[in-house]
This record gives sequence, C-alpha cells and structure tokens, in this order.
Amino acid sequence: MAPATAFAFAVQVLRGRWFMAYGSFLIMSAAGATYIFAIYSKDIKSTLGYTQEQLNTVGFFKDVGANVGIHAGLIAELSPPWLVLAIGAAMNLGGYLMLYLSVTGRAGHRTPPLWLVCLYIAVGANSQAFANTGALVTCVKNFPESRGVMLGLLKGFVGLSGAIFTQLYLAFYGPGGGASGDTRPLILLVGWLPAAVSVAFLTTIRIIRAPRSPVAVRREYRAFCAFLYVSLALAAYLLVAIVLQKRFQFTRVEYGVSAAVVLSMLLLPGFTTVLREEAALSKNTPDEAQAESSPELSPEVTVDAKQPPAPPPATSMAGQRLPLSLRPPPRGEDYTILQALVSVDMLLLFTATVFGVGGTLTAIDNMGQIGESLGYPRRSVATFVSLISIWNYLGRVAAGFSSEALLSRHRLPRPLILAGVLLLTVPGHLLIAFGVPGSLYVASVVIGFCFGAAQPLILASVSELFGLRYYSTLYNFCGTASPLASYVLNVRVAGRMYDREAARQGKGVTCIGVRCYRESFLVITAVTVAAVVVTLALAWRTREFYAGDIYAKFKAGTTCSSSGGANAIAGGDKVELAVEPKE
Repeated sequence: MAPATAFAFAVQVLRGRWFMAYGSFLIMSAAGATYIFAIYSKDIKSTLGYTQEQLNTVGFFKDVGANVGIHAGLIAELSPPWLVLAIGAAMNLGGYLMLYLSVTGRAGHRTPPLWLVCLYIAVGANSQAFANTGALVTCVKNFPESRGVMLGLLKGFVGLSGAIFTQLYLAFYGPGGGASGDTRPLILLVGWLPAAVSVAFLTTIRIIRAPRSPVAVRREYRAFCAFLYVSLALAAYLLVAIVLQKRFQFTRVEYGVSAAVVLSMLLLPGFTTVLREEAALSKNTPDEAQAESSPELSPEVTVDAKQPPAPPPATSMAGQRLPLSLRPPPRGEDYTILQALVSVDMLLLFTATVFGVGGTLTAIDNMGQIGESLGYPRRSVATFVSLISIWNYLGRVAAGFSSEALLSRHRLPRPLILAGVLLLTVPGHLLIAFGVPGSLYVASVVIGFCFGAAQPLILASVSELFGLRYYSTLYNFCGTASPLASYVLNVRVAGRMYDREAARQGKGVTCIGVRCYRESFLVITAVTVAAVVVTLALAWRTREFYAGDIYAKFKAGTTCSSSGGANAIAGGDKVELAVEPKE
C-alpha cells in the first residue's frame, strides 16, 4: 500500500463511524466503576467509623451521581459530545481523588463529615452520566436501526467493567487488596482510569450522518456480531480467571499477566473489526458504494406545510383535555420533553424502573455486607462482585440482541420482555432473604443478569416510544429512577433494618446472621412483583404500536432538503422531501 493511500485509509478509520463505536465501547468498559462499590465500601465504613445506614447513605449518593443526568442531557442538547465527555472526565478525576484523600486521611481533615464524603462520591459517580450521554446517545443516533443491539453492547461493556477493574486493581496493587488487605487504592484507580479513556477519545465521539440502506444495515449487524463475539470471549476469560483466582493463590506477577490478557482481548480484536469494516467500505462495488455514500433520490415530493394535520385530542389521567403544547404525537414520533414527562407511558416506565431495578441495585450495593452477615470470607466478596459484573454484561447483550430479534420477527413488545426479566429477579431476592447456604453465588448470577438485562430494554423503550430528538434528556430522566429507588429501598429499608438488627445483637455496627437482610429483601420482593404488574400494563398499552414496523421511518430514508427545516414549516412554506426508494 502506497504511503498516500495508507495515510488516507488511516484518516478514514479515525474519522469513521466504526472507530467512533469502538471508542464508545472502551469508554463504556471504564464507565461502570460505580458497580464495584461493594469491594471498597467496607474500608470506607471501618476507616470513617460509619454505621450501615450512613454507609448506605454514601451508596445512595453514589447512585444519585451515577443516574441523575438530566443536566448532562440538557448540555448534550446544546453542545458537542466532546464537551460532555470532557466535563465527565474532570468530574470523575476530581470526585474520586477527593474521596481517596478523605478515606486515607490526606484531605486536610482527619474525619470528613458525612455530607462531604457524599458530595465527593456523587460528583465522581456523576461522570458516568456524562460518559453515557456523550458516548451512548451518540451511538444510538449514529445507528438508529440497530439501537437495541447497540444499547446491549454498550451497556454490556459497562457490565464487564467491574470485573475488568478488579483484574487491573489486583495487577497494580497486588493480591493483598483482593483478599483481606487495603482496598482504598481501588478508589484512586477508579478516579484516573475512566477519565484517561474519555480524554483519549474526545475528538472521536461525534454525530456521523450516514445514509441508510438495506446493504448498510446488514453490514452493521454483522459487525456488531463481531463485537459481540469479542465481548463474549472476554467475559468467558474473566469468568475462568475468577474461578482460578478463588481456587489458587496468585502472585502479583500472575495477576499482571491476567490483566495483560484482559487488555489485549479488550483492545485488539475490536480494533481489527474496525479495520475490516473500513476496508470493506473503501473497496465497495459501485452499487454498494452508491448505497453507502450517495443513495439515489426519487423525484421530489411536495407537501403543503400550511395545513399540517391536527394532532389527535389528548386527555390527562383525570379525563380533562390537555393543553395543545402537552398533546402528544403518535407513539414513535419525536415528543417534546414536556410531552414525554406528562405521558402515562413514561409514568408507567418510570415506576417500573423505580421498584423493579431498585431492588437489584440495593442487592448489588450491599453485597459486601450481605456476604459478611452470612459468614462468607471477605475474599468471596470480590468474587460476588465479579460474578455480578460478568452476568450483568451477559444480561445486557442477551437482552439487546434477543429483544431486537423478538421485536423484528414476532413483534413482541419490549416492555413485555422487561416484565419477564423483572419477574426473574424474584428468586434472587428470596435467596438473599432466606440465606440458603452457598446460595449467594446463585443470587449474584441471577441479580447481575436481570439488572443488566433491564437496562437496554428500558433505554430502547424510551427511544422507541418518545423518539430520538430529545433522547439525551429523556434517557437521563429515566435514570433518575434508580437513585430514588436506592434511597427508599437501600437507605430507608435495608440500611435501617440492618442497623436495628445489629443493635439488637449488641455487636456495634456489624450484624451477623440471616435476620440482617431477611425482612428488607422480603419487602424488595413484594415491590418487584408490583413493578412486574406495572410493566405488564405498559406492554398492554403499547401492543398495537409494537405490532407495526417501528423502524419504518428510518427504512424510508426520508430527509428534508430544505435548509430551513422546522423554520420553513413554522413559516407556512412548502417543504420538499427527498425519499430514497425502497428495495
């Protein structure tokens, strides 16, 4: 290959959609640091002398930071993705660095107040919302017809991040940290690594408009399958490594070799897929190249914009007609933010997320104390976290790919699949509630899988029901359900009941035995069943919408050739539409 040709190909790769997707996967693989809170939470509790309710309060603010991203969505509506990622990187580094200095006594005050620790972890965790908004939302807009698959992969890499961080931590700080040693250096790793990855891809993550064609969509799916195989191989290796590290005593060098294998599997095969896809684009046949870069347009169709169709009358839940600005368009069209927030569909989806996903989040955050109360060795806690991480990943990719297949082939509503996933979490909660010997390993698998599977289903449902125009904000609004659930179920229910049982036992702030979490997880089981009922109601309401072709408008390839866009419609001018012929 001539130097000029090689340079041109390198530029094409670095500026292409596939390298953008590759960078997004790497950002997501470093953006799930909030899921390993259970590993270092014990050291926060012992170092700062917190009760379980106080520790759960710290965990609640961690969840607030990770999930409340409406401000990130609003910033993304007005600014490019690189600015969103840069803000997130700064918040990640600053928040977790101050948390590390606080728990190591280097922040200028020996025992920082609880509110300050909560502030530090909220700021650090809030970087996840910025990373998700900057990378995930951009990918969904770049691959709109593959959004279920894309969301599954992106959220899958977030799920794997906990196990990846554990391997890197053991390699950097030695086996002592993974067993009974000091886990506080893990907070420092969580602070600098995700920030560094986001900064590395600041100029890569951006909106790239590509014409849609059946050829392009089929090629996309094959490429996503390649990324799926890469992630499956990585997950399989991590699972084997976890089992071996639990069974045998590894040295620091052996942990380092394992971490090097993880990084190689994460970086090299995915980049190979990028090169292959870009090489295929550069060697397209003339017909394929035309479909990819300059699709043939049909004769222009003139639409009289002076008389737009009147929206159907809409009523509130009280039966009164809504103001014109609140009347929603048909499902699947672009809702305004206000129209989406006041809709019954959003209310049902938000409620299901609060009570369905909130229970799994409570189990994940308390896994360290659950294991301790049931008599598991501390070394097993890292195993539980890694199992949750891997099955979290498997749940996300399985839900992303399978729900897309069920939707396209059988028109099965995505909320109905979500109801099945939430129902599957009930056995996991009951295993924790009754403390069956050895069952925490099974509970970790069930809860990790279901928590992961719910994420792409919820996010895809938001984009399908309310459109993509304000997806950045609506996606982040749905995320606020998790911290709300965390406060109710984690702090007020699980934390308070744990401290009450610890006080009854008279052992200070540590509780031992099945009773520590029995009542709280029976409550969580009950509200999860209620969430299933709510999700079934949403599936019933949207059954006719999902019975049709929800991606029809993307397949039609309709674009507006008027430079005025919405302004032309507002001014009553005629808008010329160019439509790509269907194949």
